[in-house]
Amino acid sequence: MRHFSFIIGLGAMVCASTAHAAAPDVSTAADTVFTNGFIYTVDAKNSIAQAVAIKNGKILYVGSSAGAKHYAGTQTQKIDLHGTMLMPGLVDGHMHPMSGGERLVSCSLKYLPLTKQEFSDRIKACQADPAVPKRKNWLLVTSWFQEAMRPKGTILDKTILDKIDNKNPIVVYSSFGHSALLNTPALEAAHITASTKSEPGGEIIHDANGQPTGLLEDTALNLIFAAQPAASDEQKVAAARAALAALRAQGVTSFLDALAPEVDIKAFSTLQQNGELTARAHFAPLITPEMGPDVKKSVDYVKGLAARYDQGRITQQPTITVRHAKMFMDGVISAPALTGILTLPYRVNKGTTDHPDWQPSSSTGPAPYFPVPVLSKLLQGLVQAGIDPHMHADGDGAVRIALDAVEATRNALPQSDFRPGLAHDELVAPADLPRFKQLGAIPVMSFQWGKRAPDTTGQTADALGEDRSNAMEPAYQLEKAGARIAYGSDWPVDPLNEWFALQVGITRQNTPDAEPQYRDRLGNMPGLSRASVLRAITMNSAYELRQDTVTGSVEQGKIADLIVLDRNITTVPVNEIGQTKVLLTMVGGKVVYSRGDFLPKTP
Repeated sequence: MRHFSFIIGLGAMVCASTAHAAAPDVSTAADTVFTNGFIYTVDAKNSIAQAVAIKNGKILYVGSSAGAKHYAGTQTQKIDLHGTMLMPGLVDGHMHPMSGGERLVSCSLKYLPLTKQEFSDRIKACQADPAVPKRKNWLLVTSWFQEAMRPKGTILDKTILDKIDNKNPIVVYSSFGHSALLNTPALEAAHITASTKSEPGGEIIHDANGQPTGLLEDTALNLIFAAQPAASDEQKVAAARAALAALRAQGVTSFLDALAPEVDIKAFSTLQQNGELTARAHFAPLITPEMGPDVKKSVDYVKGLAARYDQGRITQQPTITVRHAKMFMDGVISAPALTGILTLPYRVNKGTTDHPDWQPSSSTGPAPYFPVPVLSKLLQGLVQAGIDPHMHADGDGAVRIALDAVEATRNALPQSDFRPGLAHDELVAPADLPRFKQLGAIPVMSFQWGKRAPDTTGQTADALGEDRSNAMEPAYQLEKAGARIAYGSDWPVDPLNEWFALQVGITRQNTPDAEPQYRDRLGNMPGLSRASVLRAITMNSAYELRQDTVTGSVEQGKIADLIVLDRNITTVPVNEIGQTKVLLTMVGGKVVYSRGDFLPKTP
């Protein structure tokens, strides 16, 4: 038996007794047996095994290769891993898969740092390319890394888009999903003028003359969402199909769509009915700040979608689940938006560009999207209906609002087993760190943000100040305070690379080929251990989605959601984790993706 004791701190060897095992008959023989692997189980002890046997989509056996032979019949598919790593499938606890799929097939700025000229040239190329899909005469552009515009501090307005086309609407969506830039025809189509007001929680940016500049923030985007032509059902299904292909190649076997309108749920449901759903799909419909005060209407909205689409308990076959509701507490703490809610004011430059003098301002960000009294009643209504709240909370002020409402709900409903998720938590006040454990609140972190980059340094750091910028992305502090950290990629805010995110969660560093100013570690906070990031993206996210008893680890009796990797990420140099490739993805015992190393390659 191979000796794995060098995996210090990661787990103990699983040694299954095989003396009593009899040769299998047809009823006990496994459908598939993996042997001679490095099986990272993510059980309570992070145990390591050599073999896994699967029958009817469930794990029949975990242990030694010798023991697994007793489950291999004449019809069993036998896969020798030759020492390769096998682990639970990834559970992504916060993403936007429809948007991700749409961006895979649309005009994309690809998250690149761009000058004004490069920005313009790329959009012109999209406009001229007949292969780029349009919605009627509208050009929708995605993945604009607004915070990385060059030179630093570049702010765009409608004029740059009007020079490209002043007759047909152009809308450019930021990668963060909280901003959009419109040309004049798009503003006109959305009926946005100098007098137009935004919904609560949003802003229409105006120039010195009071005219809209073309920039919209947060809920103001609803104005353009309502105006732009909707994607057809066929386009939605195609985007969902593209998203699932990207997810299974990354090893994602379950996900939460953290902003799910019915049209998106319907598209994934169509694929499920056609046998094309290759990941367990959980959906969180949005409750807006305007809806929030009407608790019954909000709850009935989510319950209505659940009645139409939720397919009940988690089974081997991937299904649709609607048991969460999404609320935004704030925007983002990154410059130039600065729409996150803080406990203490942002800083502003009272000097000049050449001689800056950053001093506290009077602004802690926008007014609360959901005041605590409103949010508390809403959470109580959702919890009583069996719906788990999933709350976007970026700044430490928004985190506190969410935690205060969770505390009020716990006090009002002390017997309730609800699992509130707080997504992002880019800043958490020190006094609030232990409250996550105390209140059973789950921080759903996007580890890839914990590095030096345009959105975490520069103007963002200046606006926050040294102490707060050093405290950004507090996964280590939350874990130290006892929180159960889950992982959510927030794709397509960033390119889909779960493995690079795990690497950053450990190192808090960008890639060596990043621009020089972004190569050092972010702040002075330690990163998480390899075991911690792996648990966050498997068992802890499965707990968030209430499927931890059936997925999230490689244990007997659980559903066989498994992935095989091209490297052992518990032992390779940490800076190689981000280059990991998934060789095989299995959902419910069925192979949904293969690169051809062990089984025939899938499309």
